[in-house]
Amino acid sequence: MTAHQLLSLNQATIKYATLDEAIAATTAGGIESIGLWREPVAAVGLQESAKRLADSGLRFSSLCRGGFFTPEEGPTRRAAIDDNRLAIEETATLAAAGADGSAAVLVLVVGGLPAGSRDLIGARERVRDAIGELAPDAAAAGVTLAIEPLHPMYASDRAVVSTLGQALDIAEQFPIGSVGAVVDTFHVWWDPDLYTQIERAGAAGTGGPLGRGGGRIASYQVCDWATPLAADVLLSRHYPGDGVIDFDPITRAVFAAGYVGDIEVELFNQTIWDSPYGEVVDRTVAGFAAAVAPHIPAA
Repeated sequence: MTAHQLLSLNQATIKYATLDEAIAATTAGGIESIGLWREPVAAVGLQESAKRLADSGLRFSSLCRGGFFTPEEGPTRRAAIDDNRLAIEETATLAAAGADGSAAVLVLVVGGLPAGSRDLIGARERVRDAIGELAPDAAAAGVTLAIEPLHPMYASDRAVVSTLGQALDIAEQFPIGSVGAVVDTFHVWWDPDLYTQIERAGAAGTGGPLGRGGGRIASYQVCDWATPLAADVLLSRHYPGDGVIDFDPITRAVFAAGYVGDIEVELFNQTIWDSPYGEVVDRTVAGFAAAVAPHIPAA
């Protein structure tokens, strides 16, 4: 498989697209893999979504998103656990519908501090405990729960797990095939311990998603960082090559760790979302080809 063939379009990059529009734009752009989001899948229905994915011939790289595990015990937390069990089933169904090489990866955004709380350590412990409840379900379904560390600026509202090391601290408490971590360049490029932690993830062996290698690395996502950040910092991602991230050492480290899966481009950016889907796909392909693909080792 060539470097270009590893590109996967995460559906968030064309946020307003329906499932059919996302599949059509992906295939029209010559991309062979897609990462889906639960809301557009739910709008069509799981079984119908799986059928349309199968008919497209695309690989399936991940489902976004599960998580939000930080509430104290009570109805809100129980509802989140139940919803994540449903997301595990959805991931397994979509992965089975994807073309050969699809990965059964459910991306987890673990949640921020509950309202009124300052207990960061306690929140992380509740994340661990929730994953402990879900890991047996994931293992039974053949799904990998992929903990995504988010940049520290999101710790209060979106993810109390801020570094790859913190994600691995949790993941390593569970079987390697059922719990892993996401390496997303936007969130981890700044971390001085990043390469040590990527190596640590790879040292876990070849029991990654569907046995595809990479140890605890369940997904590799790429987009760029540029300042000034948007007023809504969630919407500050850029096409690969349009910012300051050096994709060479990160990409080489991820593949040196044994990762052999798809590479998702996931962009949250209002200007990109407001652009025609075909234009966004073309820009994504061009940015990936220039900034990321040259650094993927030959198979």
